[in-house]
This record gives sequence, C-alpha cells and structure tokens, in this order.
Amino acid sequence: MKILITGAKGFIGKNLIAELHNRGFADLLEYDIDTDPELLDFYTRECEFVFHLAGVNRPEDPAEYMSGNFGFTSGLLDSLKKHNNKSPILITSSIQAALENEYGKSKKAGEDLLFQYGKENDVKVFVYRLPNVFGKWCRPGYNSAIATFCHNIANDLPVQVNDPNAEMNLVYTDDVIDSFIGKVQGECCKVNGEKFEKVSPVYTIKLGEIVELLYQFKESRNNLQVPDMGDAFTKKLYATYLSYLSEDNFSYPLKMNIDERGSFTEFLKSPDRGQVSVNISKPNITKGNHWHHTKNEKFLVVSGKGVIRFRKIDSDEIIEYLVSGDKLVVVDIPVGYTHSIENTGDADMVTIMWVNEIFDKKKPDTVFLKV
Repeated sequence: MKILITGAKGFIGKNLIAELHNRGFADLLEYDIDTDPELLDFYTRECEFVFHLAGVNRPEDPAEYMSGNFGFTSGLLDSLKKHNNKSPILITSSIQAALENEYGKSKKAGEDLLFQYGKENDVKVFVYRLPNVFGKWCRPGYNSAIATFCHNIANDLPVQVNDPNAEMNLVYTDDVIDSFIGKVQGECCKVNGEKFEKVSPVYTIKLGEIVELLYQFKESRNNLQVPDMGDAFTKKLYATYLSYLSEDNFSYPLKMNIDERGSFTEFLKSPDRGQVSVNISKPNITKGNHWHHTKNEKFLVVSGKGVIRFRKIDSDEIIEYLVSGDKLVVVDIPVGYTHSIENTGDADMVTIMWVNEIFDKKKPDTVFLKV
C-alpha cells in the first residue's frame, strides 16, 4: 500500500513512520514543508491512504493559521480530486477546534472541509480532535508542556509552572499511532456524518503532579527507587522522560561497598517489589551466615562458581546447593534458615540478589548465626 504522510518530519509523523515500517509498510510517500511542492501532485495520484498531519502551530503572523491549516488542506483535497483518487484520509485536528481562537478556527475549518469532501466524493474520512499528545521526539520549548518539562528536568534546567492545579488531558503517542494504523488496516468509518475519532486512554492529571513525577524520575538515579510501572501513565511518562536525556548522560554510577571480601552494590529499589543488588565475592570468601524472620531472598550466580549452604536454625543438618555462572539457577532463601554463600572457584563470583523489601536500618530482620 502506498501511504501519503504530510507533516512527515513532525512529532507524530516521525512516530507514525517508524511504526509503519515496523509493521511492514514500506512504500511511504513522505511530504513536509521542505519537500518539493511538485511532488504533491505525484503523491496524490499514487497514494492509497492519506495521513494528513501537517499543520501550523505557532506562526509569526496569525493569518498563517488559516493558510497553513485550512489552505493546505484545501489544496491537498483538490489534488486528490483532480486525480479522482478516493483514498481514505485521516486528519489530525485539535480540541482547540472547539474554541474561538485563531488556531482553533483554522482547525475547525479544516475539519468541516474534510467532512464535506468525504460526503461529496464518497470517501472515508477520519478526523481526530487530539488532546495534548506526549511521547518521544516531541520538540521542547514549542507547543508541548510535557516535552519542555521532560527536557528541562532531564538536563538540569529550570521549569516554570504558572498553575500547578491546572489539569491536562493527555494521550500517549504509541496509543495515537495504534489507533491511526488501525484505520489503515480496515477499521470501519462512516463516510457520511461528522464523527470524531478518539484515542484511548486519555489521562487527566494536574501540571504540578506531572512535574513532581518528573523530579522523582530524576531522583531515582540517587535513591534507586523504580517508578510505579503498574500505573500506565507513570510508565509512559517515564519512557518519555528518558528520551530527553542528553547523549552524554545515559549512565550513572552506583555506590559500591568494597572490602577485602569483594563488594556489595544496590541496583534497584521498589517499595512493593523489594530491591535488587549485585554481590561480588573473592575466591574462598564466604558471606552471609545469618537468617531472617520475614525477609526472603533469591540468589542468582551469573559468573564464577560457589556453594550456597542452609541450616534450619533448630537443626544440625546442612543443605548445600552448588551454583555456577555456567548454568543459571535461582535459589530461594527461605525464612528460618541460616544461610551462606561461598566462592569455591579461582575467580570472582558475581551474584544477583533480590530481597522482598528495601533494607531498613531500624528493622534489618537479619540475625547472625553460622551455618
């Protein structure tokens, strides 16, 4: 299928093109402000579906709203009609179309024109009145508060929030693109009638809460706290935030607690899922020799070899599990068993350790007792 995409270099256009390629659509006719205008005539003759994403957001002259959002749409439809091309057309409008500002009026005019074109020419049309869209590749300092906040906070720049209680209605770029591509793949649409397409889910959240979350993401490099990935908005906002890290700031150091036995380094923490640490043991070194009432752990040796020993605290029987990076095996550490891990190899042994709760100095739940 030959797919025409106007506004191909914009935020939504780049995301759409990337995912179309992922799903096997190879014949994409990309059109943007710097494309040779003569190509539009060729594209509108050849295309079999149109994504009309081009638009004007912040012109120097307000008159450019109407020429950019209505005028270009009119020219696009005229060119399709000239070639008798009845390709379905999807257009991105805005919730601003319901308002009486110059931008909104221009988007409303484009909507009306497309609905009329669809009726008169028996063409399927899809009109999306999008709320605020957030996600990767959106230009900061332009027309997206989320992009600006993410960029500034990720890069140690100040942010300005005039009204922290102001609510935003947000949709995530991946959800938008999924809905768009669904139309290409045959989702139904009424040719006649004025029906606005919707993207779901829509997240309603206060500006102050968004900024607070973003600062939590930034602090997570220090306190190692993993954001609540069970919350869909937090998960998507965190992914968006990471996309605004500068390319020389992808990595961050961890505090390695080093002694003659090796090292112990905390990696990730979560209030409800515990924490993950990396333990490195020198050859012939034994660590542990303690037990827990409620705290439980999982050990995974990923390099080297050793033995994990257990003894029930009221028994003399010692249980041994041989472990090695050559064969990855998870060993559960049950409560009520004193346990130790010994490096029996001639190189460092590396163990990934998970524990069900974040370490609390006031209540360590760790009782020394030799195996």
